[in-house]
Amino acid sequence: MLLKNKNAVVYGGGGAIGGAVARAFAREGAHVFLAGRTDAKLDAVAQDITARGGTAHTAVVDAADEDAVREHADAVAAKAGSIDIALNAVGIMHVQGTPFAELTLEDYAHPIAAYTRTHFVTAKAVARHMTAQGSGVILTLSTPGSRLPGPGYMGFGVACAAIEAVSRHLAGELGPSGIRVVCLRPDAIPEALTHDSHSRDVFRPAADRAGLSIEDFLAGAAGGTLLNRLPTLAEVADVAVFMASDRASAMTGTVANLTCGSLVD
Repeated sequence: MLLKNKNAVVYGGGGAIGGAVARAFAREGAHVFLAGRTDAKLDAVAQDITARGGTAHTAVVDAADEDAVREHADAVAAKAGSIDIALNAVGIMHVQGTPFAELTLEDYAHPIAAYTRTHFVTAKAVARHMTAQGSGVILTLSTPGSRLPGPGYMGFGVACAAIEAVSRHLAGELGPSGIRVVCLRPDAIPEALTHDSHSRDVFRPAADRAGLSIEDFLAGAAGGTLLNRLPTLAEVADVAVFMASDRASAMTGTVANLTCGSLVD
């Protein structure tokens, strides 16, 4: 087991990506602490983990609320004895598919402010404990929008670029304390649309503008990758496990490209 007896906090643990990674963490021996906004979604993931012999705890936490996140991290550290891994997989509703000429300042700024806020808040809360113990791994989540220009993704693209910049700066600040920071950058994950209505709502405007169903829209995106497909939840979860494990102990301040070749570094 790659993560045996590690304590992992997953913010957005009830979502498609957060839930998939949490299950993979538990499969590899980690004690998982799921934080999110919806009890039912968190409970579903926790029940799945415990049914397979894993350990999972849930807490309703607003990952943008600095006090709530700090109190939750303190409670996890007190209960478990450490925080070894943290992933921010929080999804935030935002506008996509609106051309720049029609985009309001509010719709542009919202994802940038919201995503950078939650990554700052969650990283700061767990880093306090990781610094004290001299080790830890912080995982962030981005998309190819951080690098690929295109109409209709102005706010979210800038937000993803900011997440990657935050990850690099965190790696620089926290590295001397033994803390690694790695950003995961998958392309769109078709399965996530089945599991998560939030994901469908995000893609729907862009698909509508193209006159396509969401499925056909994603099929077109898949055709534009080097592998002629998009990543799966299992692939993203497995890479998250590896990055959080000691096998990736020399890796920090980097972005794991999980785009199937829609973006080539």
